[in-house]
Amino acid sequence: MLLTNPWISSTAIKFPRPFLKPVFQSHAQKVPSGESSKSIEQLSALYSECVRAGVDRKSAVIALGGGVIGDLAGFLAASFLRGVQLIQIPTTLLAMVDSAVGGKTGINLKEGKNLVGAFHQPSLVLCDTDVLKTLPPRELTAGLAEVIKYGVIKDAPLFEYLEKNSDAIKTGSADALKHIIAQSCGIKAAVVSADEFEAGERAILNFGHTLAHAIEKVAGYGAYLHGEAVGIGMVYAARLSVREKGLNQKSADRIEALIARAGLPVQAPELDWAKLRAAIGVDKKNTGGLPRFVLAEKIGRVVFGCPVSEQTMKEVWYAGR
Repeated sequence: MLLTNPWISSTAIKFPRPFLKPVFQSHAQKVPSGESSKSIEQLSALYSECVRAGVDRKSAVIALGGGVIGDLAGFLAASFLRGVQLIQIPTTLLAMVDSAVGGKTGINLKEGKNLVGAFHQPSLVLCDTDVLKTLPPRELTAGLAEVIKYGVIKDAPLFEYLEKNSDAIKTGSADALKHIIAQSCGIKAAVVSADEFEAGERAILNFGHTLAHAIEKVAGYGAYLHGEAVGIGMVYAARLSVREKGLNQKSADRIEALIARAGLPVQAPELDWAKLRAAIGVDKKNTGGLPRFVLAEKIGRVVFGCPVSEQTMKEVWYAGR
Protein backbone atom coordinates (compact mmCIF):
# COMPACT_ATOMS: atom_id res chain seq x y z
CA MET A 1 0.00 0.00 0.00
CA LEU A 2 1.52 3.30 -1.08
CA LEU A 3 0.65 6.32 1.02
CA THR A 4 1.94 9.87 0.90
CA ASN A 5 3.20 11.96 3.78
CA PRO A 6 1.61 12.76 6.17
CA TRP A 7 -0.53 9.67 6.80
CA ILE A 8 -1.23 7.29 9.60
CA SER A 9 -2.33 3.80 8.70
CA SER A 10 -4.04 1.64 11.30
CA THR A 11 -3.55 -1.83 9.92
CA ALA A 12 -5.22 -4.92 11.34
CA ILE A 13 -2.91 -7.89 10.81
CA LYS A 14 -4.67 -11.23 11.29
CA PHE A 15 -3.06 -14.67 11.08
CA PRO A 16 -5.80 -17.34 10.54
CA ARG A 17 -3.51 -20.29 11.28
CA PRO A 18 0.23 -20.77 11.64
CA PHE A 19 2.23 -21.08 8.43
CA LEU A 20 -0.58 -19.78 6.26
CA LYS A 21 -0.32 -16.55 4.29
CA PRO A 22 -1.60 -13.67 6.46
CA VAL A 23 -4.76 -11.83 5.50
CA PHE A 24 -4.28 -8.07 5.77
CA GLN A 25 -7.10 -5.64 6.35
CA SER A 26 -6.07 -1.98 6.33
CA HIS A 27 -7.58 1.38 7.08
CA ALA A 28 -5.74 4.60 6.21
CA GLN A 29 -6.36 7.88 7.94
CA LYS A 30 -4.92 11.17 6.74
CA VAL A 31 -3.64 13.65 9.34
CA PRO A 32 -2.81 17.30 8.61
CA SER A 33 0.87 18.16 8.73
CA GLY A 34 2.40 20.27 11.48
CA GLU A 35 2.74 20.29 15.26
CA SER A 36 -0.89 21.36 15.67
CA SER A 37 -1.89 17.79 14.80
CA LYS A 38 -0.21 16.52 17.97
CA SER A 39 -3.32 17.38 19.96
CA ILE A 40 -5.88 15.73 22.21
CA GLU A 41 -8.56 16.52 19.60
CA GLN A 42 -6.67 14.78 16.80
CA LEU A 43 -5.85 11.82 19.01
CA SER A 44 -9.51 11.46 20.00
CA ALA A 45 -10.52 11.44 16.33
CA LEU A 46 -8.00 8.68 15.65
CA TYR A 47 -9.31 6.60 18.55
CA SER A 48 -12.74 6.75 16.94
CA GLU A 49 -11.28 5.76 13.57
CA CYS A 50 -9.61 2.76 15.21
CA VAL A 51 -12.96 1.65 16.63
CA ARG A 52 -14.64 2.03 13.24
CA ALA A 53 -11.79 0.12 11.56
CA GLY A 54 -12.10 -2.78 14.00
CA VAL A 55 -8.55 -2.47 15.33
CA ASP A 56 -7.90 -5.14 17.98
CA ARG A 57 -4.92 -6.31 20.03
CA LYS A 58 -3.56 -8.29 17.09
CA SER A 59 -3.49 -5.14 14.98
CA ALA A 60 -0.65 -2.71 14.40
CA VAL A 61 -0.52 1.03 13.88
CA ILE A 62 1.80 2.02 11.04
CA ALA A 63 3.21 5.55 11.18
CA LEU A 64 4.20 6.74 7.70
CA GLY A 65 5.48 10.29 7.83
CA GLY A 66 7.70 12.63 9.78
CA GLY A 67 8.20 13.22 13.48
CA VAL A 68 4.73 14.59 14.13
CA ILE A 69 3.11 11.52 12.62
CA GLY A 70 5.47 9.20 14.47
CA ASP A 71 4.79 10.83 17.84
CA LEU A 72 1.04 10.93 17.33
CA ALA A 73 0.73 7.43 15.90
CA GLY A 74 3.05 6.13 18.60
CA PHE A 75 0.86 7.47 21.38
CA LEU A 76 -2.20 6.12 19.59
CA ALA A 77 -0.59 2.67 19.54
CA ALA A 78 0.56 2.97 23.16
CA SER A 79 -2.86 3.90 24.50
CA PHE A 80 -5.55 2.34 22.30
CA LEU A 81 -6.74 -0.91 23.92
CA ARG A 82 -3.90 -0.25 26.40
CA GLY A 83 -1.38 -0.91 23.67
CA VAL A 84 -1.08 -2.40 20.19
CA GLN A 85 1.97 -2.94 17.99
CA LEU A 86 3.66 0.02 16.36
CA ILE A 87 5.59 0.13 13.10
CA GLN A 88 7.52 3.28 12.23
CA ILE A 89 8.26 4.15 8.59
CA PRO A 90 9.85 7.60 8.85
CA THR A 91 9.95 9.76 5.73
CA THR A 92 12.12 12.66 6.98
CA LEU A 93 15.77 12.68 8.01
CA LEU A 94 14.89 13.98 11.45
CA ALA A 95 12.45 11.14 12.05
CA MET A 96 14.88 8.53 10.71
CA VAL A 97 17.72 9.54 13.02
CA ASP A 98 15.72 10.51 16.08
CA SER A 99 11.98 10.47 16.69
CA ALA A 100 11.18 7.09 15.10
CA VAL A 101 13.79 5.35 17.26
CA GLY A 102 13.61 4.96 21.02
CA GLY A 103 9.92 4.63 21.81
CA LYS A 104 9.05 8.17 22.90
CA THR A 105 5.53 9.10 21.85
CA GLY A 106 3.30 12.01 22.74
CA ILE A 107 1.14 15.00 22.03
CA ASN A 108 1.32 18.69 22.88
CA LEU A 109 -0.74 20.80 25.26
CA LYS A 110 -1.24 24.52 24.91
CA GLU A 111 1.11 24.87 27.90
CA GLY A 112 3.99 23.07 26.20
CA LYS A 113 5.34 20.44 23.84
CA ASN A 114 5.19 16.67 24.45
CA LEU A 115 3.76 17.03 27.94
CA VAL A 116 1.48 14.00 27.50
CA GLY A 117 2.78 10.73 26.14
CA ALA A 118 4.15 7.27 26.80
CA PHE A 119 7.18 5.11 26.15
CA HIS A 120 6.15 2.55 23.53
CA GLN A 121 8.83 0.77 21.51
CA PRO A 122 8.14 0.06 17.84
CA SER A 123 8.22 -3.52 16.60
CA LEU A 124 9.95 -2.33 13.42
CA VAL A 125 11.57 0.85 12.13
CA LEU A 126 12.03 0.92 8.36
CA CYS A 127 14.19 3.67 6.83
CA ASP A 128 14.37 4.10 3.06
CA THR A 129 16.84 6.83 2.10
CA ASP A 130 15.25 7.16 -1.36
CA VAL A 131 12.29 9.01 0.17
CA LEU A 132 14.66 11.75 1.31
CA LYS A 133 14.95 12.78 -2.35
CA THR A 134 11.36 14.02 -2.11
CA LEU A 135 12.02 16.33 0.86
CA PRO A 136 12.16 20.10 0.48
CA PRO A 137 15.72 21.31 1.22
CA ARG A 138 14.56 22.97 4.45
CA GLU A 139 13.23 19.66 5.81
CA LEU A 140 16.46 17.81 5.00
CA THR A 141 18.49 20.56 6.63
CA ALA A 142 16.34 20.46 9.76
CA GLY A 143 17.16 16.79 10.20
CA LEU A 144 20.87 17.52 10.35
CA ALA A 145 20.43 19.21 13.72
CA GLU A 146 19.78 15.91 15.46
CA VAL A 147 22.75 14.29 13.70
CA ILE A 148 25.02 17.11 14.89
CA LYS A 149 23.60 16.54 18.38
CA TYR A 150 24.78 12.92 18.37
CA GLY A 151 28.27 14.04 17.51
CA VAL A 152 28.32 16.51 20.39
CA ILE A 153 26.89 14.19 23.02
CA LYS A 154 28.57 10.89 22.20
CA ASP A 155 30.67 10.67 19.03
CA ALA A 156 33.46 13.14 18.26
CA PRO A 157 34.43 11.21 15.08
CA LEU A 158 30.87 11.65 13.78
CA PHE A 159 31.12 15.38 14.49
CA GLU A 160 34.38 15.51 12.50
CA TYR A 161 32.77 13.53 9.67
CA LEU A 162 29.99 16.10 9.50
CA GLU A 163 32.51 18.93 9.39
CA LYS A 164 34.30 17.29 6.45
CA ASN A 165 31.22 16.08 4.56
CA SER A 166 28.50 18.64 5.20
CA ASP A 167 28.38 19.70 1.54
CA ALA A 168 27.96 16.10 0.33
CA ILE A 169 25.19 15.55 2.87
CA LYS A 170 23.33 18.70 1.87
CA THR A 171 23.45 17.70 -1.81
CA GLY A 172 21.95 14.30 -0.96
CA SER A 173 24.92 11.94 -1.28
CA ALA A 174 23.43 8.47 -0.71
CA ASP A 175 26.59 7.11 0.91
CA ALA A 176 26.90 10.08 3.26
CA LEU A 177 23.23 9.92 4.25
CA LYS A 178 23.37 6.18 4.90
CA HIS A 179 26.45 6.67 7.06
CA ILE A 180 25.00 9.41 9.26
CA ILE A 181 21.65 7.63 9.61
CA ALA A 182 23.32 4.37 10.65
CA GLN A 183 25.64 6.13 13.10
CA SER A 184 22.84 8.19 14.61
CA CYS A 185 20.50 5.23 15.04
CA GLY A 186 23.29 3.21 16.59
CA ILE A 187 24.04 5.91 19.14
CA LYS A 188 20.41 6.42 20.05
CA ALA A 189 19.73 2.68 20.30
CA ALA A 190 22.69 2.23 22.65
CA VAL A 191 21.61 5.11 24.89
CA VAL A 192 17.98 3.97 24.98
CA SER A 193 18.93 0.36 25.66
CA ALA A 194 20.83 1.48 28.74
CA ASP A 195 18.03 3.76 30.00
CA GLU A 196 14.73 3.11 28.24
CA PHE A 197 12.55 5.26 30.51
CA GLU A 198 14.89 8.25 30.85
CA ALA A 199 15.74 7.72 34.49
CA GLY A 200 19.31 8.82 33.86
CA GLU A 201 21.67 8.84 30.88
CA ARG A 202 18.95 8.98 28.22
CA ALA A 203 18.52 12.61 29.19
CA ILE A 204 21.70 13.44 27.21
CA LEU A 205 19.57 13.07 24.07
CA ASN A 206 17.93 16.36 25.08
CA PHE A 207 21.02 18.46 24.36
CA GLY A 208 19.71 21.74 22.94
CA HIS A 209 16.08 20.75 23.44
CA THR A 210 15.26 22.70 26.61
CA LEU A 211 15.44 26.00 24.75
CA ALA A 212 14.29 24.46 21.45
CA HIS A 213 10.89 23.44 22.78
CA ALA A 214 10.44 26.92 24.27
CA ILE A 215 11.31 28.51 20.92
CA GLU A 216 8.74 26.38 19.11
CA LYS A 217 6.03 27.35 21.59
CA VAL A 218 6.81 31.06 21.80
CA ALA A 219 7.36 31.54 18.06
CA GLY A 220 4.23 29.53 17.26
CA TYR A 221 4.44 25.94 16.10
CA GLY A 222 5.61 25.88 12.50
CA ALA A 223 7.50 29.17 12.53
CA TYR A 224 10.63 27.17 13.28
CA LEU A 225 10.91 23.53 12.30
CA HIS A 226 11.92 21.32 15.22
CA GLY A 227 15.43 20.84 13.87
CA GLU A 228 15.86 24.58 13.37
CA ALA A 229 14.87 25.23 16.97
CA VAL A 230 17.25 22.48 18.12
CA GLY A 231 20.07 24.16 16.19
CA ILE A 232 19.50 27.42 18.07
CA GLY A 233 19.14 25.47 21.32
CA MET A 234 22.46 23.69 20.81
CA VAL A 235 24.30 26.96 20.20
CA TYR A 236 22.76 28.30 23.41
CA ALA A 237 23.68 25.11 25.30
CA ALA A 238 27.25 25.32 23.98
CA ARG A 239 27.55 28.89 25.27
CA LEU A 240 26.16 27.84 28.63
CA SER A 241 28.68 24.98 28.62
CA VAL A 242 31.59 27.43 28.28
CA ARG A 243 30.34 29.27 31.37
CA GLU A 244 29.26 26.28 33.44
CA LYS A 245 31.28 23.21 32.39
CA GLY A 246 34.55 24.53 31.06
CA LEU A 247 33.89 23.72 27.42
CA ASN A 248 36.65 25.53 25.56
CA GLN A 249 35.56 28.41 23.39
CA LYS A 250 37.09 26.83 20.26
CA SER A 251 34.80 23.81 20.65
CA ALA A 252 31.76 26.03 21.19
CA ASP A 253 32.69 27.94 18.04
CA ARG A 254 33.03 24.64 16.10
CA ILE A 255 29.53 23.62 17.21
CA GLU A 256 28.05 26.94 16.10
CA ALA A 257 30.00 26.90 12.82
CA LEU A 258 28.83 23.39 11.92
CA ILE A 259 25.21 24.26 12.68
CA ALA A 260 25.46 27.38 10.52
CA ARG A 261 27.23 25.48 7.72
CA ALA A 262 24.41 22.94 7.73
CA GLY A 263 22.07 25.82 6.91
CA LEU A 264 20.40 25.99 10.31
CA PRO A 265 19.69 29.19 12.28
CA VAL A 266 21.93 29.87 15.26
CA GLN A 267 19.82 32.50 17.00
CA ALA A 268 16.29 33.88 17.20
CA PRO A 269 16.78 37.52 18.23
CA GLU A 270 13.14 38.42 17.63
CA LEU A 271 11.95 36.27 20.54
CA ASP A 272 11.46 37.76 23.99
CA TRP A 273 13.51 36.16 26.77
CA ALA A 274 10.78 36.55 29.38
CA LYS A 275 8.39 34.51 27.24
CA LEU A 276 11.04 31.91 26.52
CA ARG A 277 11.88 31.61 30.20
CA ALA A 278 8.22 31.09 31.05
CA ALA A 279 8.01 28.32 28.45
CA ILE A 280 11.18 26.69 29.81
CA GLY A 281 9.46 26.68 33.21
CA VAL A 282 7.02 23.97 32.10
CA ASP A 283 9.62 21.80 30.38
CA LYS A 284 9.05 18.15 31.29
CA LYS A 285 12.73 17.74 32.23
CA ASN A 286 12.48 20.27 35.06
CA THR A 287 13.15 19.13 38.60
CA GLY A 288 11.34 20.86 41.44
CA GLY A 289 10.15 23.49 39.00
CA LEU A 290 13.71 24.43 38.01
CA PRO A 291 15.19 23.84 34.54
CA ARG A 292 17.94 21.27 34.10
CA PHE A 293 20.20 21.50 31.07
CA VAL A 294 22.37 19.03 29.18
CA LEU A 295 25.78 20.69 28.88
CA ALA A 296 29.00 19.73 27.10
CA GLU A 297 32.37 19.20 28.74
CA LYS A 298 33.90 18.57 25.33
CA ILE A 299 32.71 17.49 21.90
CA GLY A 300 31.71 13.86 22.40
CA ARG A 301 30.90 14.11 26.11
CA VAL A 302 28.05 15.84 27.91
CA VAL A 303 26.46 15.77 31.35
CA PHE A 304 22.77 16.04 32.20
CA GLY A 305 20.74 17.52 35.02
CA CYS A 306 22.76 20.74 35.18
CA PRO A 307 21.21 23.68 37.06
CA VAL A 308 21.95 27.15 35.69
CA SER A 309 21.30 30.42 37.49
CA GLU A 310 18.63 32.80 36.24
CA GLN A 311 21.25 35.47 35.64
CA THR A 312 23.44 33.18 33.54
CA MET A 313 20.53 31.91 31.45
CA LYS A 314 19.50 35.46 30.66
CA GLU A 315 23.03 36.78 30.03
CA VAL A 316 23.91 33.97 27.63
CA TRP A 317 20.68 34.49 25.69
CA TYR A 318 21.35 38.18 25.20
CA ALA A 319 25.05 37.62 24.47
CA GLY A 320 24.07 35.62 21.41
CA ARG A 321 21.73 38.23 19.94
